[in-house]
Amino acid sequence: MTVAAFQGEHGAYSEEACRHYFGEGVTTQPCRSFDDIFALVESGQAGYGVVPVENSTAGSINKSYDLLLDHDLKVHGEVLLRVRHNLLTVPGNQEPGRARITQVRSHPQALAQCETYLNRRKLAAVPWYDTAGSAKDLAADPVEGVAVIASRLAAEVYGLAIIDEGIEDLPNNYTRFFVVGRGDPPLGERTKTSLVFAVPNTPGSLYQALGEFATRQVNLTKLESRPRRNRTWQYVFYVDLDGHWQDVNVSAAIVGLLNRAVFVKLLGSYPAARSLEHEATAGQAALLQI
Repeated sequence: MTVAAFQGEHGAYSEEACRHYFGEGVTTQPCRSFDDIFALVESGQAGYGVVPVENSTAGSINKSYDLLLDHDLKVHGEVLLRVRHNLLTVPGNQEPGRARITQVRSHPQALAQCETYLNRRKLAAVPWYDTAGSAKDLAADPVEGVAVIASRLAAEVYGLAIIDEGIEDLPNNYTRFFVVGRGDPPLGERTKTSLVFAVPNTPGSLYQALGEFATRQVNLTKLESRPRRNRTWQYVFYVDLDGHWQDVNVSAAIVGLLNRAVFVKLLGSYPAARSLEHEATAGQAALLQI
């Protein structure tokens, strides 16, 4: 039995990511914080943890990257989840004759991603601690005229009615998740590698470090700097690249990087998720079959 830990309440988008990666048979374990996820996996109480690392509109989730740097867990896979926000309420709350919806609760980021929709309908946004949490709390304590923004899964879990679907302002709203676990994942056909490194504070040091990849034709798919929390005004660089660390060119590039960097940490080599273009094409094909 696979146990996957995620942050939030049941019905969270992170739980959707768990099911997307492992299938419906997975046992999901909700956690209060990202730290709790890493603690459960390290202790063996959960086989894997699923943590968001970036959103296509909001950018990187820094806490996740900090924990990857601090812990010895490896990235075993990634999930690209299309985030579809839905307006949910207590069954019957949306029926004619009842007070119309005037307030909408959700996590501040979800409210921000649906700002145009809310403003157009003159709905008051009320920040809540979690998207699925707002659904759970409304189901437990129904309030007339109040709705929440959450996932379809949250509607199913808490028995809420869906008033409107796909209310996010930007249709291409994806969140990328890492699946973290102990040990190394098996070698896949299409692989990515994530690592973090720091370079000396000297002219050209970053240029020379990145040159180790460029001269060996290793494609970098992401490069981002983050402050080093234990070194004031010093930075680390997070890199995603195509290929496995055991590939000849990737391995040589990492060895070259080790000679130029202050430190290097391999976060993992793992099967790459299908591209967004593939997901979009698959979705269009499914629509044609309906």
